[in-house]
Amino acid sequence: MFKPLPFYIGLRYTRAKRRNHFISFISLTSILGIALGVTALITVLSVMNGFEKELRHRMLGMSAHVVVRTIDKSWHDWQDLAQQLRQRPHVTGVAPFIQGQAMVTYNKNVEGALLQGISPEIEPQVSQVQDKMITGSIDNLKAGQFGVVLGRELAHTLGVWIGHKITLVVPQASVTPVGILPRMKRFTVQGIFSVGMHEFDSGLVLLHLDDAAKLLRMPAGSLHGLNLKLDDMFLAKPFSRNLQQELPHGYHSYDWTYRHKNFFEAIKMEKTVMFVILTLIVAVAAFNIVSTLVMVVTDKQADIAILRTLGATPRTVMGIFIVQGTLIGVFGTLLGLAGGVSLALNIETVIPALEQFMGIQFLSPDVYYISDLPSDLRWLDVYRISTLSLIISLLATIYPAWRASRVQPAEALRYE
Repeated sequence: MFKPLPFYIGLRYTRAKRRNHFISFISLTSILGIALGVTALITVLSVMNGFEKELRHRMLGMSAHVVVRTIDKSWHDWQDLAQQLRQRPHVTGVAPFIQGQAMVTYNKNVEGALLQGISPEIEPQVSQVQDKMITGSIDNLKAGQFGVVLGRELAHTLGVWIGHKITLVVPQASVTPVGILPRMKRFTVQGIFSVGMHEFDSGLVLLHLDDAAKLLRMPAGSLHGLNLKLDDMFLAKPFSRNLQQELPHGYHSYDWTYRHKNFFEAIKMEKTVMFVILTLIVAVAAFNIVSTLVMVVTDKQADIAILRTLGATPRTVMGIFIVQGTLIGVFGTLLGLAGGVSLALNIETVIPALEQFMGIQFLSPDVYYISDLPSDLRWLDVYRISTLSLIISLLATIYPAWRASRVQPAEALRYE
């Protein structure tokens, strides 16, 4: 079988039992260092992808993919547009809403909250609040009965449960015989939900659309906007952009990436920083490749000189040591790929086993909203990490190989 000379000799150097065991130790360290770096990169990025996916799922479980609003304080003739939106491709649900700010009081406890008026019959088309109910149901929100559904943390802070009466105070004044007083209304707690996101569990109050309109002194049948759900959340940005061009003057649309832009930009930045930091592990291992090859070149000067005397060109000599160093990088990368992919695919099994063995819990549910380590292995990340590792390993071989190609046969064989 034909083998190029640099590849053949480089492979022999890699497989041969060296006289210098320290060189063998450095080579093994290089392989393990690259494997460790690749494993860490794949595992950490998969866990961060898993956290991002889980948070996005929870966040969009309560938020629409696209929102259509008007610059006016209230919107009356929205039914026709809602019907048109339901007929557009990729739209799976359209639901009206009213939003406002309020103070929620019970006994001596006071908390600020976001009021959201919803239609209980239509709301499940655009949110998962019904599936997140701990007790009660959004179907208990009846027009004119002034019932509310609270987040678990807000209910816990206020000390309320099903059937308790709370008071909502909105930033609107009412003129009474005793003067101007804030507008307030008593509501009955009809349900409690838990999404697992502080933003919603501690600061969201749901009530019927008609009750919200009365509380905020809006005309009957009016609202603030429409929530849209799509069959693919990643189509929200182009969908919103195209929709904005078709909407009449005075209306605007925006998607979930706009509303939570800072949050997801922060996650993206963290992933980039972690990628750069963990890449340094691979870079350190690559320096070990440089050390290994420099010592091999010193040890093999006589062999290099004999090859040059037999007609080997400097390029051939250089190729021998590039092959040897690249093989170290390939073995380390393959070992790291096997470890990283295996760990990323089984992280949800490995971590509980470690927690049970060590008797500790890494993510306590009392502190963190996500108590398990989710993992989302993306093969594009695996490809990028593998390519980066091989490129770094290849670059690390250039200087030692260049030094080998500069060995002069006469100088190397003078004292042999």
